[in-house]
Amino acid sequence: MSAPTTRKATTMNRMLPLLAAAGWLLATAAQAAAPGITGTGAAGTFNLTAQPAYISQPDGQAVYSWGYGCRTAPTTSNFVPASLSTTVPGNIPVTPFCSTMQVPGPTLVVTEGQPVTVQLTNNLPTSAGNTSILFPGFNVTATGGVTGLLTQEAAPAGTVTYTFTPSSPGTRAYYSGTQGDLQVEMGLYGAIIVLPSGAAPSCPTHNRAAGLNSAGNALMTGGEPDYRLALAAYHVTQSCYDREYLFQFSEMDPNIHIQALAQVTAKGACTAGAPGCSLNVPTEPYRPAYFMINGRSMPDDMDTNYAAQYQHQPYNGNPHMHPGDLTLLRIIGQGRWQHPFHEHGNHVRVLARDGNLMVAGTSGTAATQLAGPLLFTTTTTPGQAVDGIFYWTGKGLNWDAYAHHPGSSPDPLAHLGCTPDANGYNTGNPTAVNYYEWCQDHNKPMQAAPFGDVGGGGPVTLPDPNLFTNGAWYGGSPYLGPDATQRFAGPTGTTPPSGTIANGPGSEAGFAFMWHSHNEREITTNNIFPGGMLMMMLVDSREFVIDEAN
Repeated sequence: MSAPTTRKATTMNRMLPLLAAAGWLLATAAQAAAPGITGTGAAGTFNLTAQPAYISQPDGQAVYSWGYGCRTAPTTSNFVPASLSTTVPGNIPVTPFCSTMQVPGPTLVVTEGQPVTVQLTNNLPTSAGNTSILFPGFNVTATGGVTGLLTQEAAPAGTVTYTFTPSSPGTRAYYSGTQGDLQVEMGLYGAIIVLPSGAAPSCPTHNRAAGLNSAGNALMTGGEPDYRLALAAYHVTQSCYDREYLFQFSEMDPNIHIQALAQVTAKGACTAGAPGCSLNVPTEPYRPAYFMINGRSMPDDMDTNYAAQYQHQPYNGNPHMHPGDLTLLRIIGQGRWQHPFHEHGNHVRVLARDGNLMVAGTSGTAATQLAGPLLFTTTTTPGQAVDGIFYWTGKGLNWDAYAHHPGSSPDPLAHLGCTPDANGYNTGNPTAVNYYEWCQDHNKPMQAAPFGDVGGGGPVTLPDPNLFTNGAWYGGSPYLGPDATQRFAGPTGTTPPSGTIANGPGSEAGFAFMWHSHNEREITTNNIFPGGMLMMMLVDSREFVIDEAN
């Protein structure tokens, strides 16, 4: 059976002219579904700027904002993390672009133990005054600029330099340390991913690199390109993972942005330090109307990374996985409010907070047991970063998610068996379509009165197939796998085509789990539902190649 591809991006040759016209800079990209940039030279130098631009919202508003971006493009041509250099000869690069202003700011991908230098130039309006960057969790040396309350600051048109050496891996936030109530609100925040140095821990073979393609890029089991930044998030086997995504949660009060724009416009090209050449924007009372994931609100966050229509909001919120994949979630609260974010489908096992592994005991310097909680909802505390593992297998459904039906000749999956391992999963053949199926439910029917090939006697009675939702985010079928619609409704069934926007009825059928804030107001855009902090986790059947190139 051929392997269709789940596309997450428009083709680059169509995007290049648009991105060039928008003033995007060529940069070195981190090779992962958590896109970002790496520094240049031995010191890992990042040349950043802070400047204004407008970001878009699904209600049609263009909101005046400030953001970090790339002032000059990194010059290195390829990036192989130290943790992969002896294991994975090379990964597929994510779209190699860094905007001159973006919200959130560029994700800085660095390596444990290697020095980092960040040079920040202040290109904000003169009346906005000084600006800076704080790097919580790092021992930072700041040079140049002027003395500020929390760190050295860049005066208008000036530059300040920050240097540090990350001593431990993990995900962390960075953000403005100057008048934070205004500047962070305006969009001056971003993320740092620190990769572990040295040899990777002994990760299990599940979904690990399975060779190279013709371009010399690493492949995962089943032939998928390997987009991980590392084999493990930390120096422990329990942090091994198969896929990774970065989610930064923030909110925005448009009234603050409107007032900031009005004052910037009124003051024009004033002289820095002159009387009256400063902003006095009230940030209380605080009434946010926009709630964002990686700078976008639903449904914009489900478009591709670097989509041309979001010139200053390059990162999406569009996670994909296969059953059994260990998916690393890098989560940061970047606003003022806590956001109770709920990942449907399973709990999230927390590994660490702010790069600090949560352990129950140690032997010498090594962690003996991780002790992070299993969370129904990951509450994003302002400024705090969380690393956690999510997975989905179908365990607990009490019916066969693949619609196996022994003896059904039209069913291409009828021959597939399910041999449980010690944990009850089908892991004997990593290339099988039902790899990691929960064997206890194998051949167990779902339908009491089936329309198609699945035998009767199941725990539920399904509605008429015409009532099933279909579209790009749901297969129109209660089953995973090839020809799932046909196996649900039969060859002459009336189920609407699976994924009518992208796929035909014999094509992809996956499960879409809504991931969203449990604060109901936060799943609106300017009080319009649905919107805000909402995205979909799509669990694709294993024979579909997930394209993480964007």
